[in-house]
Amino acid sequence: MSMLQLQRARPKVILFDWHATLADTMDAMYYALDEVMPRLAPLGLIERLVPPGKSKTVEDEKLVRYVRENHSLHPKITSQRRISRTDIFELLFGEDEEAKKIAHREFDRSYERHFGIVKPMEADARAHLLALRGLGLKLGVLTNRARRFTAHEVYTIDSTGWHELFDTIVCGDDVARRKPFPDLILKALDELALPADASCWYVGDSVADIVSGSNAGVSTIFYNGVGWDADWIAKIFPGTAHYPHQPDSVIARLPELLSLVRQLM
Repeated sequence: MSMLQLQRARPKVILFDWHATLADTMDAMYYALDEVMPRLAPLGLIERLVPPGKSKTVEDEKLVRYVRENHSLHPKITSQRRISRTDIFELLFGEDEEAKKIAHREFDRSYERHFGIVKPMEADARAHLLALRGLGLKLGVLTNRARRFTAHEVYTIDSTGWHELFDTIVCGDDVARRKPFPDLILKALDELALPADASCWYVGDSVADIVSGSNAGVSTIFYNGVGWDADWIAKIFPGTAHYPHQPDSVIARLPELLSLVRQLM
């Protein structure tokens, strides 16, 4: 695992993933996923799952096989509620972008029925975001979710909302390609008139977040709020020729991020 090159990466802007980084919407997300999985077959997506032997890890292959055979997520995945929707679709469909578009569209249709209640991942998250703004940084939110969901959640989280904390909010339906492509990050930086370089820190909880940030050429920080152990983090970011992307740093809570920033100010 590489370490953040602090002198090279002094931040001007910090962009955050929304779900499972700043906001806890796990229940609604998994309710929607539970509805989507049985619809994969009627949508013609079962035959488009990653073929045997082509998954990144043994665990990924087991998950794909379970979905292929049962048309549902494994109960352990559902009960733990730790893997993002984007990462699930990435490991299920690999490089089949059209299949992922169909799956994301179906997810949005189901999420419409379940979203609404949203709470912070960390009880004191607002205070830490305010502290980052107090250091003169721009802040933004990026998400693969549709704007109609994200706007509601950003404006209602913590009862009063966090909309005034962010200088930009970019959603999955604002760009041609969702994460793990870099489009969300590049659009946010274009709106802020800032370069796509190491002075932008992108903080996210998923493999897709780190790949997206690497593809955009910015500094990447993996937010391990769900508590993966070091062995699992090394497994999902192996640093191989086929899976080269690794985070520049790993944090478990926002105070760690604030501490990293203060070292440079």
